Amino acid sequence: MQRLASSRRLLQAALAPARANSSLSAAAAAAVAVAAPAPENGADAVPKMPAFDYTPPPYDGPRAEEIFRKRAQFLSPSLFHFYDRPLNIVDGKMQYLFDEDGRRYLDAFGGIATVCCGHCHPDVVEAIVNQAKRIQHSTVLYLNHAIADFAEALASKMPGGLKVVFFTNSGTEANELALMIARLYTGCNDIISLRNGYHGNAAGTMGATAQSNWKFNVVQTGVHHALNPDPYRGAFGSDGEKYARDVQEIIEFGTTGRVGGFISEAIQGVGGIVELAPGYLPVAYDMVRKAGGLCIADEVQAGVARTGSHFWGFEGHGVIPDIVTMAKGIGNGIPIGAVVTTPEIAQVLTRRSYFNTFGGNPVSTAGGHAVLKVLEKEKLQENAFVVGSYLKEQLNKLKEKHEIIGDVRGKGFLLGVELVTDCEKKTPAKAEISHAMNHMKDMGVLVGKGGFYGNVFRITPPLCFTKEDSDFFIDVMDIALSKL
Repeated sequence: MQRLASSRRLLQAALAPARANSSLSAAAAAAVAVAAPAPENGADAVPKMPAFDYTPPPYDGPRAEEIFRKRAQFLSPSLFHFYDRPLNIVDGKMQYLFDEDGRRYLDAFGGIATVCCGHCHPDVVEAIVNQAKRIQHSTVLYLNHAIADFAEALASKMPGGLKVVFFTNSGTEANELALMIARLYTGCNDIISLRNGYHGNAAGTMGATAQSNWKFNVVQTGVHHALNPDPYRGAFGSDGEKYARDVQEIIEFGTTGRVGGFISEAIQGVGGIVELAPGYLPVAYDMVRKAGGLCIADEVQAGVARTGSHFWGFEGHGVIPDIVTMAKGIGNGIPIGAVVTTPEIAQVLTRRSYFNTFGGNPVSTAGGHAVLKVLEKEKLQENAFVVGSYLKEQLNKLKEKHEIIGDVRGKGFLLGVELVTDCEKKTPAKAEISHAMNHMKDMGVLVGKGGFYGNVFRITPPLCFTKEDSDFFIDVMDIALSKL
């Protein structure tokens, strides 16, 4: 542990503003290179990773220390990394990733809930390559079947009158557009979002985001943040209707009595995989609509079959939004986002010229369409439900064993495990989770973390994750937590 702590200090020093001298210190470079992970299934690789029939081609590119040095010199100082020894990931196949030495890791993070079909799924790769060979980019000013086919396929997955699709390049762009549409359609500027929610990092979405960690000191107007219906840390436990009263009070005391819209995730991703209290969304939607507002479902992380029980997270709450936003999973790693709404609401963008150069790019939409086909063909939503439910059950068993686990939550393959040093006070175990992540990485498992305090494991693997993968994940987490 002393060596890990020393490595951390050296890497942090290398990332400090003083690094403007354009060179990484020899000590820091050594810290990156020191102690390459033990070979898979070596003496320290306990338990054994499930068998997998794939060997990546040899990697002869730059090593981690060289990449780290270039990153420190040429990339934004805002970038950060996981682990005391940053990983150089060079290959991926389905639910596994491989580092520069060919060591295999079980990916339980999925590129931040992004990879749904699996890394480099052959059907998705084939669709992308075939389209890129034919035409990589034109413009939506010309006709191309790829964008129309994907829009039709997405619309078929939506309930009610949600049939018109606008393509963007990311979740942030999708949420920015959704907020603008709501304000234009209603003529009201006021938006209600939830505390602890995350919706992006542009001007409008940063306003809707309600965590100080992700907000810069720039103008953010017209957004009111309602009490978060958090069953674990919230004031009213799992009573969704009591939390919803705050929405009505915001409307009555914080606005003119009319609002532009309400935006929320069905399960808060960046906020720590927080499930909204049962009964909350139907009541909140009703209040907002009575005040003239539109209801926006941010499905960037919870959507596209990830929760297992439903294709979209909002369906688990028994509501139908007026606008739905999505990204991440719809592209399996391709930079693409989308906004889906009704034909009537969509008309507001005809008042002026709305255009997105890369939104609906043929390569991106061809890849996205392939994703939907793979989800259906391989029954990955069903797998997310069955295996995800099993994994959650095993995590709850770990909770009984380890006092540091304060809460296990989520659905399907959108799961969270919150670590606390005191179960009654719910004191966030911020340092402990970082140690546990390093232990898990050394045993071959990659997992994310999040939550306002950074003390929640974010378990969002590709939807092809198996029961055997789950057992391996549980065994590794068990050992890691036992070492704390």
